Amino acid sequence: MKLLIVADGRSPITLNWIRYFEKQGHSVFLASSYPCEVKELEINLKIIPVAFSQAAAQKNVEDRDFSSQNLRNVQKFSIKKFTTPKVRTILRQWLGPATIPKAARQLHKHISQFQPDLVHAMRIPYEGMLTTYIKPDSPLIISVWGNDFTLHAKSNPWMGYLTRKALQRIDGIHTDCWRDLHLAHKMGFTVGKPSIVLPSSGGVRQDIFFPPRNVHKTGNGISSPIIINPRGFRTYVRNDIFFKAIPLVLEKVPEARFICPGMDGEHQANRWITELNIPDVVELLPKQTQEQMGELFRKAHVAVSPTIHDGTPNSLLESMACGCFPIAGDLESIREWITSGMNGLLVNPNSAQDLANAIVSAITHRELRTQAVKHNIHLISERADYNKVMEKAENFYSEIIKSQEGKSR
Repeated sequence: MKLLIVADGRSPITLNWIRYFEKQGHSVFLASSYPCEVKELEINLKIIPVAFSQAAAQKNVEDRDFSSQNLRNVQKFSIKKFTTPKVRTILRQWLGPATIPKAARQLHKHISQFQPDLVHAMRIPYEGMLTTYIKPDSPLIISVWGNDFTLHAKSNPWMGYLTRKALQRIDGIHTDCWRDLHLAHKMGFTVGKPSIVLPSSGGVRQDIFFPPRNVHKTGNGISSPIIINPRGFRTYVRNDIFFKAIPLVLEKVPEARFICPGMDGEHQANRWITELNIPDVVELLPKQTQEQMGELFRKAHVAVSPTIHDGTPNSLLESMACGCFPIAGDLESIREWITSGMNGLLVNPNSAQDLANAIVSAITHRELRTQAVKHNIHLISERADYNKVMEKAENFYSEIIKSQEGKSR
C-alpha cells in the first residue's frame, strides 16, 4: 500500500503507526503539521504548517522543506513565551481555521505527486479539517482523538461546523473509544460507513511498557509511595486540583512523593509548589522519551489522570501495562477501561479531596492494588497490545481500499 499520513510528526502516536507500516513493507508519506525530524524512519516527509503550528518549531529542527531562515522566523514568533496553555488553545480554536485554505493547497500538491492508495488524517483539528477541505480522490479516513468532539468541536461555531463537515466527507473513521464513535454518528458521520475502535497510539508497545519484577507489593501500605502525573500541561487537565491534593495526601501518607513528567519549566507548576509549600515532595521533569516513561511508570505505584475531557489516554494504558494503579477522572470514555473499585479508581476531577482520598486508598489497600495490577496487565495484553492493534488497523486500511475499488468499477 501507498499511504499518506497527515499528522503531527513529533507525536509518538504518529511514529508508532508509521513504524509499523514501514516494517510491513508499505510505502509511507508523512505530511506533518508541525516541524519535525524522523531520521530513524525511511519515509517521505513534507512539512505543512497549519493553525500556527510553526510557532512550535524547535531549534534543532533541520528539514529540507523548512529553511533555516523560516526556522528563525518562527522561533521569534513563539506565543508560548507570552501565554498560558488555555489562552493558546483558545487562540488556535478561533484563528486556526483561517490558515486551512493555504495549507490545503500545499497538501493537494503533494497528494497529486504521491498518488496514495489511502490518506489517513490523525486528529480532526486541524489535520482532518485540512485534508477534507480538498477531499482527495484516494479513500480518506480520520482518527478522532480524545478531545476532538468534547472540547474542540464545542469551543465555537466555526470549529463545530468544520468538524461536522470533515465527518461528512470521510470514507472511514478510527476512534479510540466507543463514546466518540457514537458522537461521530450524531455529528454527521454516516452510519454504516467503515469504522474501527482502537487505542489512538496503535496500542501499547510491551517491549517498552512492561511491569517490574516486584509488581505485586507486599504489606498493606507502600513504604515509599511514588505517584506520577504523566499528563503534562493541557487545558483539559486539572493540574490545579492535582497540586492541591498533594498536601491532603501528605496528611495521611507523609512519605508520599510525586513526579510530573513534562512539567519542568512550567511557571504555574512552580507557583503552586511554592504556594502549597511542597517543594521537597514534588519533582518536575522535562518531556520524556517512551523508554524513559516506561522506567518512570515501573518506579511509580499510582498514576493519576485528573482530566475533564478525554478519550482513551495513551499514558493511562501505558501506566497500567507497567503495573501502576490508575486513578482518573470519572468520564464515559475512561469507564470503557476502568471499573472503579476493581481495576482502578474514578474520581471527580474537580475535587482535590476526592483525588487525595483515592490516592491514599490506593496506597494503603494492598488487596485493591494487587487485584487491579493483575487485571490491568491482562487487559492491556488482550485489548491494547501494539502488534495486535496495528494488525487490525492494517486490515482496516485494506478493507477500505478494496471497498473504494469496488465502487469505482
